Amino acid sequence: MELSRRTLLGGFAAVAGGTLVGCSSGMDTGSTAKKNTTTELTMWCWPGGLGKSVIDDTIAHFPDPKIKYSEIGGDYKQKLVTTFNGGTGIPDITGIKGEDIASLLPQASRFVDLKSVGADSVLGDYLEWKVNQATTLDGKVIGLPIDVGPTGLFYREDIFAAAGLPSDPAKVADQLKTWDDYFAAGVQLKAKNPKALLVWDATDLYDMVVGQGTERYISKDNKFIGDQDHIRKAWDTSVKAMTMKIDGKTPSGSPDWNAGLDQGTIPTHIGAAWVALDIKSAVKTSVGKWRLAPTPSGPANFGGSFLAITKNAADPQKAFDVIKYMLSADNEAKAFTDAQIFPSAPAAYDKPELKAADKFFGGQVPIDVFGPAAKAIPVAYQSPYDDSVAAPFHDELKTVQTGSKTSDAAWASAISKAKAIAKRQGVQ
Repeated sequence: MELSRRTLLGGFAAVAGGTLVGCSSGMDTGSTAKKNTTTELTMWCWPGGLGKSVIDDTIAHFPDPKIKYSEIGGDYKQKLVTTFNGGTGIPDITGIKGEDIASLLPQASRFVDLKSVGADSVLGDYLEWKVNQATTLDGKVIGLPIDVGPTGLFYREDIFAAAGLPSDPAKVADQLKTWDDYFAAGVQLKAKNPKALLVWDATDLYDMVVGQGTERYISKDNKFIGDQDHIRKAWDTSVKAMTMKIDGKTPSGSPDWNAGLDQGTIPTHIGAAWVALDIKSAVKTSVGKWRLAPTPSGPANFGGSFLAITKNAADPQKAFDVIKYMLSADNEAKAFTDAQIFPSAPAAYDKPELKAADKFFGGQVPIDVFGPAAKAIPVAYQSPYDDSVAAPFHDELKTVQTGSKTSDAAWASAISKAKAIAKRQGVQ
C-alpha cells in the first residue's frame, strides 16, 4: 500500500480504501429524557480528514445542540475500538477510514443503521461502489461516504517527450492503455534515459492491479480465493516490472521518492487523486511539467472514508442531519478545495471548485481524469480478513524484488502463509 501525507497525518495510509461527532458518557442508548436534553454533539476526526471550512460551516449551521469538534491523532481505529470497549466517552458520530470499514462491518451492532434515520433519501447521491463498502451482507448501512481515492497516472511531460514517448495527455491515454503498454514505454524510456525508471516501486503495483478487479482474497461465502487467477495476475504484473528492469525500488513517500520526482529519476507515479498533494509538496524544479492520464488497465481506489453514527448517540436523527449536511455535494466540493479530499458525491464534480484548471499540471483540469475514474471503480467484496490475508503476498513480493527467491517459490510461500492466516480467522 502506498503512503501519503494525509494518511501519515492520520496515523496510517490506504487501498480498496472518517470523522467523529459525539458525546456520550455511557452505554444507555434509548433514554427519552437523555434525547430531550441533548446539548452537545462531539465530533472526532483525524487530522486532514475533513475540510476546515466545512467543519467551521457545519458548527455554525447547527448551534443547538452544539457540535464539539476534536482531531484525534495516532492510531485512530485503535482509539475508537478502545473507547467502545471501555463503554464511556463514546461519540455520537465517528469517522471510519476506508481501510478499516471492512473490519468494522462485523461490529455493525455498535452503529446506527443509517437507513433507519432517513439515509435512503440520500444514498443515491453517492458512488454506489463506495456505499457498498459500508453495507453489511444483510443490508445495513453503517457509514455515509466522505471521500474516495480514484487513481490516475501522474507523469513528467518533459521526460516523456525527450524519450520520444507520447507526452500529450490524450495521446498518453490512447497509447498507454494496458500494463503491457506502460511497461513497454518504460523500456523505451530507460533506453533513452537510463536513470529514469518508469515504475517507482514494482511491489506497489500489486495492490493497484488487485484493486482493478472484482474479487479479493476471500469470497462472500467466506472461502479463500487468494490462490486463484485474479491474484496471480496481479502478482505476475508486479514481477514483470522487476524482470524488465524498470523497477526503481523506491517506496512512495520516502525521501528518495520525493527527490526522484523532482530530479526525473521517478518520472511517473500511479496513485489516488490525493497523491497530487504529495507530489506538489515534494517537487521544486518540475512545477508545471507534470501531467495526468488514466491508470493503465483501468482505475482502482485507494483511500476514502465514512461518517457513522454510534448506537450511543443521544439523538441519532440530529446526528444524521449533521452528517447529511456536512457531506452534501456543495460541502464535498469545498473539502476538495480545502485539502484535496476527493468527493464521493458525483454531483460535486460539476462544481466550480473541481472544474478549475491546475497550473501544476500544465493547465489540465484534474477532475477530467479522476471523475470518470471514480465512477468506473469495480465493485468488489471486501472481507474483514482481507488485509491480514494479503500481508504474506506483500512480504513475499519483496523477496522477489531483492532476488532472494524466485517468483514461483515466493508465490508458493505466500499461498501457504495466507491460507494459514485465513484458517485461523475461520475462513474456509
